[in-house]
Amino acid sequence: MGKRKKEQESYSYMRDVIERFCHHKAALVSVFILGVIVLAVCILPLTMELEPYTTNSGAVYAKPEGNYILGTDEIGRDLFSRLIYGGRTSLFVGVVSMLLSVAIGVPLGILAGYYKGWVETIVLRMADVFMSFPSIVLCIVLVSILGPSITAVTIVIGITGWPQFARIIYSKVIITREMEYVQSAKSTGIKDGRIMTQYILPNALSPVLINMTFRTAQAILMEASLSFLGLGVKPPAASWGNILQYAQTISSLTMRPWMWVPAGILMVITVVTINFIGDGIRDALDPKLKI
Repeated sequence: MGKRKKEQESYSYMRDVIERFCHHKAALVSVFILGVIVLAVCILPLTMELEPYTTNSGAVYAKPEGNYILGTDEIGRDLFSRLIYGGRTSLFVGVVSMLLSVAIGVPLGILAGYYKGWVETIVLRMADVFMSFPSIVLCIVLVSILGPSITAVTIVIGITGWPQFARIIYSKVIITREMEYVQSAKSTGIKDGRIMTQYILPNALSPVLINMTFRTAQAILMEASLSFLGLGVKPPAASWGNILQYAQTISSLTMRPWMWVPAGILMVITVVTINFIGDGIRDALDPKLKI
């Protein structure tokens, strides 16, 4: 009977969360726009004959027309193809690096908040060390050591993002661990691992879910910054960041906007929509808000 009541309460809560999210118009529109972008970068390479790496010496700096929807670059590569494949790379880096940050930060934050003492000191001091350096500087140093590549950029951005999640979950755990249901679980002899995963984590996860969206947007911008500086995804692989490298030259910046403007627009739209979705999730998970 108690189990059924708990399931009904959980279902009712999730229904309220979904209803509140659906009332956030900006978030709903953002979900649709982001869905279109994700479907485009995932499906178009399978349905169209895209050639992001093939060069055409007879079509160097071709303007958008005919077979080249967005023109070509300095060695005749199709920029539409590179834009689509670059979107796959940028979204991959954003999502996977965010998940890596979560995988490192959440367990460390839970351990620090639950055990406190020397565990808390070590984890929080490590977080302070990482956060004392500007993220872009730390990423540049680490990428320089590992060498620029998609894998290196993903790992580096993921590693530099864990303190954010660790501190968020830590601040929730130190409150949740004092709740009566947690103390009751301890008194009945339930092991710490089970208490942390089944009692504390589900009730401390809301701010982590919200921050996951914002961190994904930050990671996409970080990858773009590194690639723009030549320290991220290296050609011939494409990403929105290294496509924006074309804006480094005055001639391309002023006379060939088709080479870099589409990538910049798509990146801005993607980051903005992800942030709006994060706002929608935050409002939906806030129990103080009424429908």
